[in-house]
Amino acid sequence: MDLINWFKRDLLRLSETVKKMKSTITTTLILAILIGVLNVKAQTNPLLNQYFNNTYLANPAMAGLAEGADVALSFRSQWNNIPGAPVVQNLTSTYGWEKVGVGLTVNLDKAGLERQTRVLATYAYHLSLNETAKLHFGLSAGFMNQRIDIQDVIGNPGDNQLGTYNNDHRTYIDGDFGIGMTTQRVSVDFALVNLKNYYKRENIRLVNTPGIYASAGYKIGLGESMFQPKVAYRSFSEIADIVDVGGQLGLSNQQVLFTAMYHTSKSASFGVGLHYKKKYAINAGYNTQTGALSGNTAGSFEINLGIHW
Repeated sequence: MDLINWFKRDLLRLSETVKKMKSTITTTLILAILIGVLNVKAQTNPLLNQYFNNTYLANPAMAGLAEGADVALSFRSQWNNIPGAPVVQNLTSTYGWEKVGVGLTVNLDKAGLERQTRVLATYAYHLSLNETAKLHFGLSAGFMNQRIDIQDVIGNPGDNQLGTYNNDHRTYIDGDFGIGMTTQRVSVDFALVNLKNYYKRENIRLVNTPGIYASAGYKIGLGESMFQPKVAYRSFSEIADIVDVGGQLGLSNQQVLFTAMYHTSKSASFGVGLHYKKKYAINAGYNTQTGALSGNTAGSFEINLGIHW
């Protein structure tokens, strides 16, 4: 009888051990797949609005280009209902007067179990070269925070890997620096983003962090319409650089906008926008998945709302 009881207790302990191992393996797989793969997607697919309608998203030097205040709200999510699919929410606010522009950007990026928050304040200076040409300089400073949302864990919430991840990903100071030049027809800009990349690299925890952004565009007048071709370059810490090529067609004095961009990551973005009296704006966009994931998941939908006064 004692032998039978001992055997039962041994089986019970073995069962509990297997359950713990299963929970740990489940947690590890979720971390590897949802944080690793989905976070890569969130980092490499920027908001379509940054190329033409809200260039401040990509370069702090573009804060306050026009006099007055601008507020823009962006939201992007995948169309299919994959648990943990990337969701991006962004709020920008800028104000420009004379030669100075100030701005604030708040970005919330969710991918799997990971929650990334980035808040930056911006100061920009716009130097006139002649009646139409200007040089722009901008610096953003703020903080970045990354954490795992324990409430969404499928497995053991007390797993040591989760605690270690959150302890390692502490809030740190971050920022962007940008320069640019605009004329009546031409726009050229260059930005160093995620300045944390350039010092104390041993503390970097981000996946495939953007490092450099550069773009060049040209405006072609077509009567009451305008076409703006543009090419952009983006570099990353661990993956291949990406080149974006496309343009935006504005009809009826830039009140109706059509945008298309091709990315060398084998994805494409398409958008349509309505700008009423240069005060109210609504833009919608769709981004296809990269070639590597195009057969496994659908693209993402983006909506942008803006107001200027």
